[in-house]
Amino acid sequence: MDFTEIYKQSGNLVSFSPGAHFILNVVENTLIVRRTDTLQIARTWTVTAPSSTANILSNSKSTPSNSGVSPEGWISHAGWSCDSEYILAASAKKGIVEVFKLRDENWNARIEAGVEGLLKSEWAPDGRHILCFSQWGLRVTIWSLVTGDATYIQFPIHPDRGYAFRSDSRYFVLAERHRSKDAMGVYDTADCYKLVRHFPVPTSNLSSLALSPTGNHVAIWEGILEYKLYILSLAGDVQGTFSPKPNPGFGVRNAAWHPTGLFLAVAGWDDKIHILDGLTWSAAATLELSSKIPVGATLWREPSNWLEITQGRGFLSYERLQGPQTISLQRADPTKPNPKSGAIQLEWNKTGTLLLVRFETCPTVVHLYDFPASSDPFVPRLRCVFQHSKPVLHAQWNPVRKGSFALCSGSGSIYTWSDEWTGENGVEEDMAECIGVPANTKFETRSIKWAPDGKGLVLLDREVFCCAFEVEEDGTES
Repeated sequence: MDFTEIYKQSGNLVSFSPGAHFILNVVENTLIVRRTDTLQIARTWTVTAPSSTANILSNSKSTPSNSGVSPEGWISHAGWSCDSEYILAASAKKGIVEVFKLRDENWNARIEAGVEGLLKSEWAPDGRHILCFSQWGLRVTIWSLVTGDATYIQFPIHPDRGYAFRSDSRYFVLAERHRSKDAMGVYDTADCYKLVRHFPVPTSNLSSLALSPTGNHVAIWEGILEYKLYILSLAGDVQGTFSPKPNPGFGVRNAAWHPTGLFLAVAGWDDKIHILDGLTWSAAATLELSSKIPVGATLWREPSNWLEITQGRGFLSYERLQGPQTISLQRADPTKPNPKSGAIQLEWNKTGTLLLVRFETCPTVVHLYDFPASSDPFVPRLRCVFQHSKPVLHAQWNPVRKGSFALCSGSGSIYTWSDEWTGENGVEEDMAECIGVPANTKFETRSIKWAPDGKGLVLLDREVFCCAFEVEEDGTES
């Protein structure tokens, strides 16, 4: 991999454009767009101060930063439209959203939230509507860049995990709470977000929802106090209910649909993952965390002190251990609040043949489960375990290649795994590598983001970032 220079950023707001030709990053109240091939600055915009009315409504005081801009005026949300034509920048504390056009530096649009405040702002999948969630769960407002009109939907439950768009972007599904009861609304995005269905749901305290890739079913589940998951159709009919026996005591922590929609992985706080099949909605298999690694699974262990030995430059393979091995687990005390247990990440690869899992009981370890093809007997198995010297902070699949992911652990490095490595005998085999970030100053990789084409990564530290690009066989960067 080739690494770029280190650049400033704030709020971890760095992202590739959908076409991977540009990189957007935020520095306080300034948007910066760079070309991916040269990292030269192509555009810059500054989010201006809100109007006097917005200033009165915010009624806040804060100390300016070194640049003279108050942290409350910094950009809190930023993102590309789906066609890379527009860029959104929002300052939640000031209640303003500004939209800029990449091809026209002088064009812009502006939204001021008003008295209801602004908690979050993001693009709708069509790239021509903007979702603005107000404070206190009052409403979500959908603004149109084409007409300038706004559509208001009252009382969303969760602005971070209580809504979803169908994969074809036709319908917007929103969890709502009316008269102290959970409900769900389905809205037609092609008809100005007109209400299509509105129905009560069986939960008493809806925690989150997950819409299937096919768009036929939506999974919803209760809060932490009750392990109960419901499968609903978009018409509101209950298709299935899942609650394990015996009751583990705590509720669902994570759920992830298989890319085909045929299975649903459900994880609670008890270090178990239930794989539900899409016909009976019962557990077809259960994966349980264990300190013992069975025969047939590979333990990839990070070499000790490899960063000091290589001085943070170059790369080194993991230690590959076969046969029965053990890992240490930190058993949580269930009598204390916020127990450190359960799966904090469930993520399928592109084809659904691999499931990446991070358990909070073993924060330095990543588990990789192998799922059989549709023609084989359904017997998932543990394929690999990756053990590190520091807790893993972020792991993410390559969006294009089915057998490749990267992770970071807050050190001056990144870690990659791929099953596409061609060995000496010409057969593909697994390869796991530790790659140092060759920075002249201290750099700790705390988060990573893949480019949409799967050929580059953004590496994020607290206030700086750099990029890493794969090098092709002919020596040119991807």
